[in-house]
Amino acid sequence: MIALILGGGAGTRLYPLTENRSKPAVPLAGKYRLIDIPISNCLNSGVRRMYVLTQFNSASLNKHIKNTYGFDHFNNGFVDVLAAEQTRSNMNWFQGTADAVRQSMKHLVNHKYEHVLILSGDQLYQMDYQALLAEHIEKGADVSIATIPVNAKDASGFGIMKVDEKGTINTFVEKPSADILPKWTSPVAKEYAKQDKHYLASMGIYLFNKEVLLKMFADYPEANDFGKEIIPNAINSSYKVASYAFGGYWTDIGTIASFMEANLELTENIPAFNLFSNTDKVYTRARILPPSKMRKTLFDNVIFTGGCIIHEATIEQSVIGIRSRVEEGTVIKRSILMGIDYYQTLEEIAALKADGNQPHLGIGKNCHIEDTIVDKNCSIGNNVTIRGGANLEDTETPVYCIRDGIIILKKGAIVKDNTVIGNALT
Repeated sequence: MIALILGGGAGTRLYPLTENRSKPAVPLAGKYRLIDIPISNCLNSGVRRMYVLTQFNSASLNKHIKNTYGFDHFNNGFVDVLAAEQTRSNMNWFQGTADAVRQSMKHLVNHKYEHVLILSGDQLYQMDYQALLAEHIEKGADVSIATIPVNAKDASGFGIMKVDEKGTINTFVEKPSADILPKWTSPVAKEYAKQDKHYLASMGIYLFNKEVLLKMFADYPEANDFGKEIIPNAINSSYKVASYAFGGYWTDIGTIASFMEANLELTENIPAFNLFSNTDKVYTRARILPPSKMRKTLFDNVIFTGGCIIHEATIEQSVIGIRSRVEEGTVIKRSILMGIDYYQTLEEIAALKADGNQPHLGIGKNCHIEDTIVDKNCSIGNNVTIRGGANLEDTETPVYCIRDGIIILKKGAIVKDNTVIGNALT
């Protein structure tokens, strides 16, 4: 098996987090990046040959992969980036998920493999791909699609598979309307039936027999998307398309709201996604960071990472990224600090304070940060209030954006003393 991980398009729904980075490079849980999830699943499943297909803002992703996933000389494993490229035979960039894989197949000719595993780079889940492969072979499938049970409310946002008792997919509909949903129920396990999860949604995870994938590309040269074109064509033809029912935690991180929710869920007492597993480890770049230092600070349901300096603050249900600095009297609630890439020296901090025109990196004194995402390397002064809320309309400024009531400070943003963004404290 060889894995192709789709880096996604421009990531407009995750803007401004994707303003200067590709979607798979967006930070997650304070120390990881989204791309670490599918790569870790591959490594834990024994899949050690991976290509990451990218097109937009791939510099930081390339750097992360280079600094993280190095294999020794006694291993044939690799994680390589395949960026969209113009050639003499094809001057077009990737036109969709299927087109990205089609254009990348030429890079696989020197590898021996029987199956192609196609993954998304912006999902949070833990899956054993060997179990997927075993069921694929047992069913004699040409194509297998990982599916997850969902209820009627969520079904309209997914591609829904009609599956028979043998696990074969007979028909498929993309984002069905509520009036036709009753026709699209499938046999599900009793535990999901009790939860009214009678619909099987595509997770965007596909396993193809190599020859089948090549033939489909030859038969449908104009098909650019798996979900809308390749998969329906496979179901409607003579190919056997099987469902691999996945019952674990899975979420698609495609919007600011889903990104926020997925991160904050990790702060729960026993989160659905397990970062503390001895076997399903999540790998990322090994940084040489000092231990975090806290003084007179109250934490309640917080993830904080290495190298942080936090003094006399109150932090609740939040994710605190690497090298974060928070000063006394500051309150942080339901927020994500992505952290800082480097430390300022005491001399640099003193010079900034003396100058008075720009705060130092981190969050100053007596601030209130709530329902907010603070991107990397932001400088927030003293007595600043940044509070999101459902009452706020979507907004775009050079310093911040508001999406779904969530305030996102852009990377490197500078917020001066006494600034109020969003809802003022009452």
